[in-house]
Amino acid sequence: MRHLIRTDDFTVEEIEEIFADARKFGAKKNGDVKFDRILQDKIVITLFFENSTRTKSSFEIAAKRLGAEMVHLDAAKSSTKKGETLVDTAMNLDAMNPHAIIVRHQNAGVPKILSNHTKSAIINAGDGAHAHPTQALLDLFTLKEHFGDVKGKKIAIVGDIKNSRVANSNIELLSRFGMEVILVAPPHFLPKTTLRTTHFLKEVIDEVDVIMSLRTQTERHSSQSYASLKDYASDFCITTELVGDRDIILLHPGPVHRNIDICDALLADERCKVLEQVTNGVSIRMAVLKKLIHDV
Repeated sequence: MRHLIRTDDFTVEEIEEIFADARKFGAKKNGDVKFDRILQDKIVITLFFENSTRTKSSFEIAAKRLGAEMVHLDAAKSSTKKGETLVDTAMNLDAMNPHAIIVRHQNAGVPKILSNHTKSAIINAGDGAHAHPTQALLDLFTLKEHFGDVKGKKIAIVGDIKNSRVANSNIELLSRFGMEVILVAPPHFLPKTTLRTTHFLKEVIDEVDVIMSLRTQTERHSSQSYASLKDYASDFCITTELVGDRDIILLHPGPVHRNIDICDALLADERCKVLEQVTNGVSIRMAVLKKLIHDV
């Protein structure tokens, strides 16, 4: 069984196939249009040990549009709270013969470990600061829908990069598709990297085509880095004054800290693609489910 743990689990050719399917699914935006129920009689389990609104809802809508039955396991009430190991939980769920288990966990590596003990497809919906592959896929898809060819385009990823699974997955995927990734962050938010880095977005604002702002992962900080988020925002919030009238598009994985990550005015600007990302996320996750469950 194929799994999706990291973006590099799919080849470039497979990703292009996923994007072709997502494009077809996305064309059916009218609520009256019925989708082919290609996953009818398939069972998909969500196993989320971290809170999520966007990702969980996106996967659920994606699965239901294709006709799958969804089973949600409340991790707060699961048997792991009674001493059962995560592997035992996954093996017991797998013994019920679902077709996919979508996993989010606060610790890096958990989906990979579970994939070694299941026949069901494991889909990583975010693990610690490690990876969030479907987010990166929907980000690249959004960029390709806007630009066509992304090769040679430059993107500045701004914010708490060191603690961001979204950044990790995007760095791998966008680089593989020919984009130049520039990391913009204070020193303590930068990982060890061979990529170009800067502490000042103004240094690269005139050469980038895309800015991807990230949420500050305060829950993953061992100590307080700034006196307040407003102090952070004074240096790294994406504002109208900074962007001006430049031909730059804005991305954010959500949830957005308004006027901390991106200012209100830019969130309402047509160059901001945040809601497009959410819409594309459903189509991408439909295509991923099709790839891992239907096309095997």
